[in-house]
Amino acid sequence: MTAYLIENAAILDGDPTDILLADGIIAALGADAKTKADELEDVERIDASGLIALPGLVDLHTHLREPGREDAETVATGTRAAAIGGYTAVHAMANTTPVQDTAGVVEQVYHLGKEAGWCDVFPVGAVSVGLKGEKLAELGAMASSEARVRVFSDDGMCVHDPVLMRRALEYVKAFDGCIAQHAQDPRLTEGSQMNEGVVSAELGLAGWPSVAEEAIVARDILLTEHVDSRLHICHLSTAGSVRLVRDAKARGLKVTAEATPHHILLTDECARSYDPIFKVNPPLRTQADVDAVREGLADGTIDIVGTDHAPHAKEDKDCEWAAGAFGMIGLETALSVVQQAMVDTGKFTWEDVARTMSYEPAKIGRLEDHGLPIEVGNPANVCLYDPKATRTIKAEEQYSRSDNTPYAGLELPGQVMATFLHGKATVLDATPVEG
Repeated sequence: MTAYLIENAAILDGDPTDILLADGIIAALGADAKTKADELEDVERIDASGLIALPGLVDLHTHLREPGREDAETVATGTRAAAIGGYTAVHAMANTTPVQDTAGVVEQVYHLGKEAGWCDVFPVGAVSVGLKGEKLAELGAMASSEARVRVFSDDGMCVHDPVLMRRALEYVKAFDGCIAQHAQDPRLTEGSQMNEGVVSAELGLAGWPSVAEEAIVARDILLTEHVDSRLHICHLSTAGSVRLVRDAKARGLKVTAEATPHHILLTDECARSYDPIFKVNPPLRTQADVDAVREGLADGTIDIVGTDHAPHAKEDKDCEWAAGAFGMIGLETALSVVQQAMVDTGKFTWEDVARTMSYEPAKIGRLEDHGLPIEVGNPANVCLYDPKATRTIKAEEQYSRSDNTPYAGLELPGQVMATFLHGKATVLDATPVEG
């Protein structure tokens, strides 16, 4: 395997230094890096002046669509997009066809990730059989499978039955698992199209009230307190949800939460275009909600940034608003959006970026070889990022099989220049390394 000497990269908020990646690990730092590199035969030197070295990013919330909807995305195309975004590990959500509710299906997805080689894929198991919310899926079998599932979610559907949710929370305690809840009361959102508020009233679109999310968040916090288990709140989007999670953490409960890039940058004002590209679940909220979610990320109430990368075939988005599918892609732009919304506004340091986009998601997913600091001996999962670059996002240039990005035409800061997975370059010069 080729070794890489990364020269003059700033590790997070630190001063420029050299990093040697060899034999799949971070072999040396600083002056030792050049000394040891000189002893190796196959070494590629990378001038990283002006670049920031981040630990490889970890996404706890990715939809790869395979098996079943390969017209929208495959494990190979989705993980290639992830690598372009600086990710070395993604958790593949369970709403595939067939659903990832058995050991056989999660192992299939796990091996597809290994074959693709762009980043490590960790399947998320379904909580209920077929995502129907009626009967627990094979949680134990998935946990003991080769895929070693530790996160379970019916994402796309809410585990609405409180008895089933309680049983799931109790069951996963046996192997230190986590239930990741899609917080949406279906009775309060039936026929809803966008956030309920001034904009929905003006546009004449059925509103999606904040309380539909907050009611489930509150209920599940009470359930996880009762059974002393691990609960993760997917794509938290309202100020009320932030308050509920903040209170739960103050009481020492095992509750974590994520925010998506689009929920810290975009608002329901985007719906005025009637472009289904902005139709997402949960919906884009008000500026007040965006501000509250940003503050939640900044003070640690919200633990991580999860992309909720949701690719769709063109015909599912190139239509009128009411018929459009919910969801938007985000793996390739997540780091840039976080820079714009959090770093450039002074709410985040680069250490905070590493915490919310690498360390904490890996911790929640119980990953062993990801989400570790750039230190000697740790796995060589590294991303090199140029924070001073700017780029105008073009839908047709996305590496995902789908192009439903909400940022098309926007100028975003930053560019991932290189990604290394266990010491192997998956991206160099902002371009995927094939083969």
